[in-house]
Amino acid sequence: MSASPPSGVSGPGTVYLVGAGPGDPELLTLKAHRLLRQCDALVYDALVPKALLDLVPPGCERRFVGKRRGHHSVPQPSTNAVLVALAATHRMIVRLKGGDPFLFGRGGEEAAHLASHGIPVQVVPGVTSGIAAPAYAGIPVTHRRAGSSVTFVTGHEEIDKARRGVDWQGLARSSDGLVIYMGLHNLARICQELMAGGLDPSTPAAVIQQGTVRGQRSLVAELGSLAERVDQEAFSSPSIVVVGAMVAERIEACAPTPADAEMPIPF
Repeated sequence: MSASPPSGVSGPGTVYLVGAGPGDPELLTLKAHRLLRQCDALVYDALVPKALLDLVPPGCERRFVGKRRGHHSVPQPSTNAVLVALAATHRMIVRLKGGDPFLFGRGGEEAAHLASHGIPVQVVPGVTSGIAAPAYAGIPVTHRRAGSSVTFVTGHEEIDKARRGVDWQGLARSSDGLVIYMGLHNLARICQELMAGGLDPSTPAAVIQQGTVRGQRSLVAELGSLAERVDQEAFSSPSIVVVGAMVAERIEACAPTPADAEMPIPF
């Protein structure tokens, strides 16, 4: 079944998969800012700053498709269907995603689905929380004194994946540092697996909650006690976990001040 094209357009509208950044509205890219100012449809996630939603023109159609653990979520096939339907009736659709669309954001799945329907799609990268949240806590994710590699990994996988899950013990042996997304729920098991893989319990580690925005707080501890400390101090999602010698290079004095995600963008 083919969709009718937007008025005045010879084909379907274009969908832009746009990275909203980690939460601080001022970390939005200039290209993302321009597209938000021009779009006539917006599809957005739960972690998108309110200030960015206020950038769209009056009359822009908005669709919320947020996904958060423990809350009602819009299934991915439903989101795909929303994007296809909007492309049939709108000229410029911004699919606004927290962080970067192609890093644990399902942007690849959405791009493939749109392309299979003949819908033009473009990707606008965004600042990812795995770099920004540690930076706002003064932690560099790479450092010459802390090794030569860093791995970005998800701590929350789909249980129906045909392939084997994350090999945490293998990562303990193969990477100098880990930046773990969505890892708080499985943190105790992850820490146990990393130590079983050879990481010393005294390995520096950190958790940054609500990175880059007001309410940000961080915890630095040894790997062996990290999960217990997180429970004791009631850390919650969204949080980034950092494990490795780079945590010991933390310079708190250089960390930016977390922003108010609801304050208007000053440009």
